[in-house]
Amino acid sequence: MLKFPDKFFWGSATSATQSEGSFTGDNKAYNIWDYWFEIEPYKFHNEIGPSKTSSIYKYFESDVELMKKTGHNSFRTSISWSRLFPTKDGKINETAVEFYKNYFTKIKKEGIALFINLYHFDMPMYLQEQGGFENKETITRYKDYAKACFEFFGEYVDRWFTFNEPIVHVECGYLNTYHYPMEVDPKKAVQVAFNTAVCSAAAIKEFRKLKLKSKIGIILNLTPAYPRSSNKEDIKAAKIAELFANKSFLDPAVIGAYPKELIDIIKKHDLMPVYSEDELEIIRQNTVDFLGINYYQPLRVKAKECMPNENAPFSPLYYYDIYDMPGKKINPYRGWEIYPQAIYDICVNIRKNYNNIEWLITENGIGVENESKFRKDGKIEDDYRIEFMKSHLKYLHKGIQEGTNCIGYQVWTFIDCWSWLNSYKNRYGLVELDLETDERIIKKSGYWFKNLSDNNGF
Repeated sequence: MLKFPDKFFWGSATSATQSEGSFTGDNKAYNIWDYWFEIEPYKFHNEIGPSKTSSIYKYFESDVELMKKTGHNSFRTSISWSRLFPTKDGKINETAVEFYKNYFTKIKKEGIALFINLYHFDMPMYLQEQGGFENKETITRYKDYAKACFEFFGEYVDRWFTFNEPIVHVECGYLNTYHYPMEVDPKKAVQVAFNTAVCSAAAIKEFRKLKLKSKIGIILNLTPAYPRSSNKEDIKAAKIAELFANKSFLDPAVIGAYPKELIDIIKKHDLMPVYSEDELEIIRQNTVDFLGINYYQPLRVKAKECMPNENAPFSPLYYYDIYDMPGKKINPYRGWEIYPQAIYDICVNIRKNYNNIEWLITENGIGVENESKFRKDGKIEDDYRIEFMKSHLKYLHKGIQEGTNCIGYQVWTFIDCWSWLNSYKNRYGLVELDLETDERIIKKSGYWFKNLSDNNGF
């Protein structure tokens, strides 16, 4: 049996936009997803928008009890900025405060550690209209929002996160058009990335002033970059891919500074952001207490096969090509490679290169389409999800045995959730959601996860 350290965190993660829903009288304002769905609903799978979620806003009492039934001793969600601050003038939505306090109180009463993330891709639309993270004013607005969250909810929260996967709103919003505002502007992308790092550090600075008993970190989706071969050009390509995909947020968050090699590339392409020495000092002085790490798939790269187009907008693919490795194991529903060994490589990287900082897996999971075809005797028999978790946990256990400072494992996700442009195309939950009735039915993986948590291993 593989046993994990005492007091190991077992649980799951979701976000406000993906789980809360919106209801008459909740006084929530539009975020960028609400607005984007309104203007281009055809881009969302089956035209299902963010108002149709598992509606934890209504069902949190019974949902938290389901968390206990599926073995949760920890749970991560986010606070909706546009719910808490629905207007430009910064006036607090008291209805939101009451909801979150009731929701969080229920979680604590059930003995579940509460992890709260402040930002999960959900910029309030009134701020996006002013440029969002392109605008320096947003740093002040984010800092004020973070401080309000700490003051309102600090008594309930065991661990805080400033951002979830910040590289995603940079790449998807300003290079690849998967998130609103759907721009292709590398100069803005770099500015957004830098301002986000300043936001994170500024929030940490406010957090420490309040001397709360909790800890604060950031969630990064680490995708180890593997070269196609031992050829020196492939290795060089992988090192550059690593700079953009991982070190661009990992280094300032943990070390307090950017890698020189990354800065040199940004300068070479005339993409340096507007910044001040004061902002660099905020980043230097306010590093994270711990890390959340989301892992789904590796990044495989090779040296460029063709010369880049100098007239095209810059992207990291200027320096490498994606390598489609023959024989890789994939999730056929999502198209992502399944490579559990990368979890071990993350363990080694954090231990050797980032001061063996405390960390936990904050997302790991597999999305499957049309899961109802696996239903037997009224329950989804998702053995594929159990095997997926086992295979990754084996490598995580190996890393822990060798000394990495990992304190928990949270899956994506608790109940099947709405997922950005994919809506409900792929299901990830330990618990099935019936979209017509809102009924919740624990899957086989949910019962397995309860045994995993109870035994602190498998």
